[in-house]
Amino acid sequence: MPDDLIRQVTQLQQDGNTTMIIKKGDQYIGIIGVMDVPRSEAAEVLQQLKEKGIKKMIMLTGDNQRVADAVARQIGLTEAKGDLLPEEKVSAINQLRKQENKLAMIGDGVNDAPAMAKSTVGIAMGAAGSDVALETADIALMGNKLSLLPFAIGLSRKSKAIIRQNLIISLGMVAILIPLTILDIANIGPAVAAHEGSTLVLVMNVLRLLAYK
Repeated sequence: MPDDLIRQVTQLQQDGNTTMIIKKGDQYIGIIGVMDVPRSEAAEVLQQLKEKGIKKMIMLTGDNQRVADAVARQIGLTEAKGDLLPEEKVSAINQLRKQENKLAMIGDGVNDAPAMAKSTVGIAMGAAGSDVALETADIALMGNKLSLLPFAIGLSRKSKAIIRQNLIISLGMVAILIPLTILDIANIGPAVAAHEGSTLVLVMNVLRLLAYK
């Protein structure tokens, strides 16, 4: 290619564009530069994830590395890995799993599915996701909104806390009632009533999740 064309392509790529060169016969007649534009809510969502304790956020993409770096700078990603084929995304996930205790992969395309399968938790963007991604994922966000991601993480943590509370209440009640019944301190009737009452407490505790925001 002519030197001036190479300079233009280089400049476009440095600015975060993926370039396509148009040629007619032996003559270069144009350049098309395209760029993935981050969603308007992306930066805010990443900030919310940081506030929830997510310290490392990495983008895996098949786009040009310069494009990936430009997007990462705009929205505040920790790192961006570009020029990746689907199998290279899987390799990147395997490498990250060696470094991190738990790893969540968010994607929506066929190319993301193998990497999602290798992650600790696969999360698919439900509305925009391919069937393969939805089948592979552990969690499907039923909407094409990134803002649902912090909500899903917060809800899962709240669910885990309530499960722990319910286990403590349930096992605690059993630990109290069995000795009382065996030692004939409490009759079987009141013991059963107390046990069933604790079950209602557990159900009411779980229903608190419906009010989670």
